[in-house]
Amino acid sequence: MASEGRRLYALIQSTKPQSLAPGLNDSPAGLAAWIVEKFRAWSDCDGNVESRFTRDELITNVMIYWVTQSIGTSFQSYFDHANASANNLLKSSVPAAFSLFPADIGHPPREWAERFFNVKRWTEMPRGGHFAAMEEPELLAADLREWFRQFR
Repeated sequence: MASEGRRLYALIQSTKPQSLAPGLNDSPAGLAAWIVEKFRAWSDCDGNVESRFTRDELITNVMIYWVTQSIGTSFQSYFDHANASANNLLKSSVPAAFSLFPADIGHPPREWAERFFNVKRWTEMPRGGHFAAMEEPELLAADLREWFRQFR
């Protein structure tokens, strides 16, 4: 059921990304429900969102979207991805690094990523989810430091 919900979320955003945005921009309660549900579903919290995030962190995140009216632009990447043609999916030569967190919404196989990216680092983390920078900042920062150390 959880993976079906993730697919349906991506589907609504990839087909009509601006249909939902006006309602969410018009309703702070609706926007909070939408965003906090994503934190609960996409984080490594076993369904208890407050075990990983404080109420202040959650409301701050919601307020950023509310004040900037930017929930709609956050949906745009779903539309772009779903509507990209094969001609636009050329492999990049830029060195790339991936940090994969077990409770994240997507888990691309390395071989798939290597079709489009010049994968030089692939880290599978022991915990964390979609909001890794908030959930596991130490793990993410250590991985980023290790990746960028070679470019000094």
